[in-house]
Amino acid sequence: MIVRLLALLVLPIIAYYFVKEVNQRFNFTPRQTRLLFLIVAALLVIAVLIVLGRLPVGFILAPLGAAAAFVLRFLPTLLRLLPMWQIFKSRTASARPRQEGQTSTIRTEFLAMELEHDTGNMDGEVLKGKFSRKLLSSLQLDELLELYNECLADADSSQVLEAYIERIHPNWREQSNHDYGPAPAPDDSRMDHQLASEVLGLSDPIEKEDVIQAHRKLMQKLHPDRGGSDYLAKKINMAKDFLLNELE
Repeated sequence: MIVRLLALLVLPIIAYYFVKEVNQRFNFTPRQTRLLFLIVAALLVIAVLIVLGRLPVGFILAPLGAAAAFVLRFLPTLLRLLPMWQIFKSRTASARPRQEGQTSTIRTEFLAMELEHDTGNMDGEVLKGKFSRKLLSSLQLDELLELYNECLADADSSQVLEAYIERIHPNWREQSNHDYGPAPAPDDSRMDHQLASEVLGLSDPIEKEDVIQAHRKLMQKLHPDRGGSDYLAKKINMAKDFLLNELE
């Protein structure tokens, strides 16, 4: 009896680590992760109960057979209703009011940068180094340049900080006594659901229209032709492409 009880208690732990491994591979959303955990845990419990003889095999086969019969019978109707459902979802998403005060976040090794969608203003907190826990807006140009030297150790950090300095101090290279070359190229391969959501300032559940609107709004403020930077524009485009591909 105790062994059986311990087995049932261990099953959720097994389900947790299984879902954790799957999540690392496929980058599920938090909602999808929770749902997968519940499904895996429930299936494991049912499987053990069947093995122990506590549940008949028909407990699984009967619902599966009924579901298959239902799908086969109503499949033509479901296929006809699918386009109508997609139109309904699209109209519902379009009718939702836009979020005011929406912000995007770009986190790097040295910085946690925030971008305001409505104004295009940028600010950020320094995460490590001499100016740790200080806001960029509180630093003078000479301090920003000193921080920039520290950030050269990380390509993403130096690119983000360079975009900020260019926006606040357009002539910073001329004002500096040091000849700063171009910042090192960042690694453009890293993108996942959480990062893409933070870059576009979105939270789950995310609809296609949300992604398009957030991308358009950010590019209007941060496009290189409007005082933004190539790095930020590329990051925003990568986030949009990742989420749209994920939604398809």
